[in-house]
Amino acid sequence: MNAAEVVNALLVQRFGVSSGDVTDDTPLRSLRIDSLALEELRVLIEDQLDIDLEDVPLTSRNTVGQLVAAVDGMVPA
Repeated sequence: MNAAEVVNALLVQRFGVSSGDVTDDTPLRSLRIDSLALEELRVLIEDQLDIDLEDVPLTSRNTVGQLVAAVDGMVPA
């Protein structure tokens, strides 16, 4: 799975977000991803992709596309 697939799957399966609501331009906060949920999402992404996002500044104001880009930048080629 690539970064976008992992993020989208987690949002839908673990956070109950409708797959139709997940677009690159969608702010995480509009998906009801607050700071606590974002931290949980970060840990789940780290576990699934075996990466460390600790130093990546993310907030619920970021969009899904920004999150995917940040994750993509950490995944080894």
